Amino acid sequence: MRAYLLTMLFAAAVTFLGTFVTLRISHKYKLYPQIRARDSHTRPTPRLGGVAMFAGFAAALAFSASLGWFESVFVEPSRILAILGAAFLITLIGFLDDLYDLDWTLKLAGQFVVAGILAWQGVQIVSLPIAGITIGSFGLSFVATVFLTVLVMNAVNFIDGLDGLVAGVVLIGTSVFFAYSYLLAQQTSPTNYFNLASVLSAIVIGMCVGFLPYNWHRAKIFMGDSGAMLLGMLMAVSALTVTGQVDPHVAAKGDFLPAFIPLILPLAILILPLLDFTLAVLRRLRAGKSPFAADRQHIHHRLQDFGHTHLGSVLVFYVWTALISITCLLFFFMQPWMVWSFASIGLVLALLYTLWPMLRRRQRITKEVTNG
Repeated sequence: MRAYLLTMLFAAAVTFLGTFVTLRISHKYKLYPQIRARDSHTRPTPRLGGVAMFAGFAAALAFSASLGWFESVFVEPSRILAILGAAFLITLIGFLDDLYDLDWTLKLAGQFVVAGILAWQGVQIVSLPIAGITIGSFGLSFVATVFLTVLVMNAVNFIDGLDGLVAGVVLIGTSVFFAYSYLLAQQTSPTNYFNLASVLSAIVIGMCVGFLPYNWHRAKIFMGDSGAMLLGMLMAVSALTVTGQVDPHVAAKGDFLPAFIPLILPLAILILPLLDFTLAVLRRLRAGKSPFAADRQHIHHRLQDFGHTHLGSVLVFYVWTALISITCLLFFFMQPWMVWSFASIGLVLALLYTLWPMLRRRQRITKEVTNG
C-alpha cells in the first residue's frame, strides 16, 4: 500500500504545481475563452487544466516505473507506451478543442482513434461474462473496448459544467475502484498485490487531489475537455485492465456477481454522467441539433434551477456517486441482504438531500398558509 500512496502523493504534487504554472501562463497570455450564456461562472477563467493533469499522469507513471515494487506491472512496455500515447493524444485533442472549439465530428473521430490505439495494443476486455458464457474473440473485444472507452470519455466530459464536479466525482468513484482492484489482487495473487489497474487508479486519485484546490468553487481554472476526456479515458483503461483478473468460468453460481464487477463498477460510478449523456443526445437529436451541441439543460444545471446552490448541486453528484459505487463494492465481500440494507438506507438519505429544496419550499408555503 505504501507504494500506491507514494504514487498518489507524487501525482498530486506534480498536478498541483503544474496547475499553478498553467494558470499563470494562461492569465499572462490570456488563454481563456469568453463567457458563454450556458456557463455558470461570471469571469473569464482558463480551461487548460487538463495539460497539468496530463503532466501529473506522465510524471507519476514514470515515477511508479522507477519503483521496484511495480516491476511486474511494467513487464509489457508496449502496453504502457500505448496508454501514455493515447493519454497524450486525447489531451492534445482536448487542448485544441479548449482553444479553438473543434467541430464535434473531428473530436469524436479523435476519440475513436485513441480508443482504437488502446484496443489494438491489448488494452481490451479480456472476458465478457454473459449468462455464464465467456465471449472473448479479438473482434468482439476490440469493438466492445472502443465503444466503452468512447462512452466513458464522453460521459465524464458531459458533466463538466460546475466547479469541482468532475474532479470530485472521479475522485470518489476511482477511490472505490482502487479499493476494489486492490482487494481483487489480494484474492487472485496473494504474493503480488501490484497491478496496472490499481496503479492507474492511484495516479488518477492523485491527479484529482492535486487539481481540486484550484477547481473548487469559485474555480480559478477548469480542466476543460483535455482534462475531462483524459480522466474518462484513464477510468476506462483501469476497468479494462482489471477484467482479466476474474475468470467467469470458475466463478461459482453464488459468487458470479464478482465476475461482472469489473464491468459494472465503472458504469455504476458514472450512472449520473451516463444518464446525463443519454438525455442530452436524445434531447438534441429530437431538436434537430448535433448530439454534441452545447446547452444549459444538463442535470447539474437543472439541479440549480430546482433550487440547489452551485455547491449543493455538486454535492448531489458526490452523494449519488458514493452511494452507487460503494454499494457495488460491498457486493464483493458482504452478504447481499447486508448490501441491500445499506443501499436502502443510503437511497432514502440521498433522495432526501436531492429533494430538499422542494421539501423546504413546501414547508415554507405550508407555514405561510397556516400563519396567513
